[in-house]
Amino acid sequence: MKIIVSVKQVPARDSSLRVAAGEKWLDESDLSFEMNEPDAYALEEALQLREKLGGEVVALCAGPASAGQTIREALAKGADRAIHVETDGGGITDAFATANLLAQAIQPEVPDFVLTGLQSDDLGYGQTGVVLAELLGFAHATIVMEVEPLDGKVRVKRELEDGWFQHVTLPLPVVLTVQSGIKKLRYATLMGIKRAKSKELRVIPATQLKSKDAAAAEVERVYAPQRSKKSQILTGDVRTAAKELVEKLKFEARVI
Repeated sequence: MKIIVSVKQVPARDSSLRVAAGEKWLDESDLSFEMNEPDAYALEEALQLREKLGGEVVALCAGPASAGQTIREALAKGADRAIHVETDGGGITDAFATANLLAQAIQPEVPDFVLTGLQSDDLGYGQTGVVLAELLGFAHATIVMEVEPLDGKVRVKRELEDGWFQHVTLPLPVVLTVQSGIKKLRYATLMGIKRAKSKELRVIPATQLKSKDAAAAEVERVYAPQRSKKSQILTGDVRTAAKELVEKLKFEARVI
């Protein structure tokens, strides 16, 4: 059983974010980075599937040379080997362009499972896993909360709206986008960190992969949102004002 899990390097949540001079992306000179949290849950699910089914877990990352830190973390947590599609780091790519790179790296591996996080903490497209499944021609399911391997199939539990869930049975190979919180995350042990140094890490320059199409989306400008304050006086009797206040808190401010 071969399980490929896609991981991404993103700015750490406590980083101080500043827009770069060209206003196309962030100034990364002083940023610290970490593994995308939804991808960490996908990695944990992949490791637990291997413990049940045997086989190997391959960590896959598309990103600049600095993403090696995130790849080594995946290896330290238990991935058997890793593939790094190394990009030039110049700007950002959309979901299609990223999925295209990942798909070309995955195809020669012929995996049974491909797991990704539901979305990335930096861009939050939530589309890379879905596009990846289409490019590979694999069955797929999104917002996955539980994974139950069957004979040549997999049964998954999907999270829907308003507390509803859906159970779906899919044939292998399959692409699953995993919801955060699906399992308790493990930490990299000291022994795991030592072993990671000797595990296989194959680097594929993105320029060596065939590009089907250019990026489908382009970032025009990155900027901090404008802050504004305003006040509103609710008139009428107490009951009417209270009812109107609850409506605004519920549907406009969305705090209740």
